[in-house]
Amino acid sequence: MSLQLSEEQKSMVATVREFAAKECGTREQRLALTNGGTAHHNAEIARKLADLGFLGLSIPEEYGGAGGGFFDACLFIEELAYNRIPLLSFGVTLIVSHIYLNFASEDVKKEILGASAAGVPTAVAMSEPGSGSDVASLRCRAEKVDGGYRLNGQKMWISNAHYSDHILLVARTSDSGDKHQGISMLSVPTSSPGIEIRPIPTMGLEVNDVFFTDCEVSEERLIGVEGQGWSQLIAGLNTERIIVGALALGQARRAFDDTLSYVKTREQFGRPVGTFQALSHRLADLATEIECTRLLVHDVTQRVDENPGRLMPQEASMVKMKATELAKRVTLEGMQMMGGMGYAVEGGMEEQFRAVVVGTVAGGSSEIQRDIIAKTLGL
Repeated sequence: MSLQLSEEQKSMVATVREFAAKECGTREQRLALTNGGTAHHNAEIARKLADLGFLGLSIPEEYGGAGGGFFDACLFIEELAYNRIPLLSFGVTLIVSHIYLNFASEDVKKEILGASAAGVPTAVAMSEPGSGSDVASLRCRAEKVDGGYRLNGQKMWISNAHYSDHILLVARTSDSGDKHQGISMLSVPTSSPGIEIRPIPTMGLEVNDVFFTDCEVSEERLIGVEGQGWSQLIAGLNTERIIVGALALGQARRAFDDTLSYVKTREQFGRPVGTFQALSHRLADLATEIECTRLLVHDVTQRVDENPGRLMPQEASMVKMKATELAKRVTLEGMQMMGGMGYAVEGGMEEQFRAVVVGTVAGGSSEIQRDIIAKTLGL
């Protein structure tokens, strides 16, 4: 294993940067593509990236992808965030695609994975009003009926639901055993009668409430084995945390580079403000932290490729916690070092802060990640 990029990977990074410079390199372009900064998915950008083969990097060729590795996909996610390409929806799509890849039937794989590689987002519905970090306490039900399942309940904080053709629903199919038993996964078309999607206003992240009222799906929509959804979900969360970490690494790098560029050109007292030790030493510390985090993220993603079936709860939680906390720190430091311009919309850093601050909460808070790491240490 090498932590240096291959020539092919370097070429991919260069292509993504060229694409971003052309399509969304200015604030005006990004605002036009994101409905004034409120949308995380642009269908035209998705189509163009799909045509370049980027949205199916880790999807096997038989399902419409490029047949590459998990590291390739995470490297793309990192560059997507770094270049501020308006397709944050892809992070969730990639997470869900890997769950389908590991557990879905061949027919469902061809349907969902082919669409994902073509630029169609998808979603997963886990959290509920009463079960966030404690996902296993979920109450949304999938009742077995003739030929399928009847769904009733509410899901909350669901990214991509309003863009997606399908939602991967995590629901309870049985009350027997402890709370981790009797959980199943179902792929639910969002066009199904009995689904209502309502947006939740937030300071940045696009999320939704999703209500299921006597919504019926066929038994072919079951993903994996009925009642085994918890073990399937754990595998998915392992992947999710690494993908979120790769995204946050890209965001941290972007905020750092923007801050560095500003303090090199902003002058006070006859010299660039970045030359004052109060700022230069802070930037040196941040540069070191970013490089350490890059090595961690790239190491773990490459280890996933080497052992695809191995769960790495400690490493995945380390990646997620370290990268998201760093992204939040860098943007806050950037706002401070940029002074008034850091707080102004024109400066762009406040927007980056709003985009990253949710990372330490969504997908399992930093406190939960620390708890997981501690348990792997026998504590």
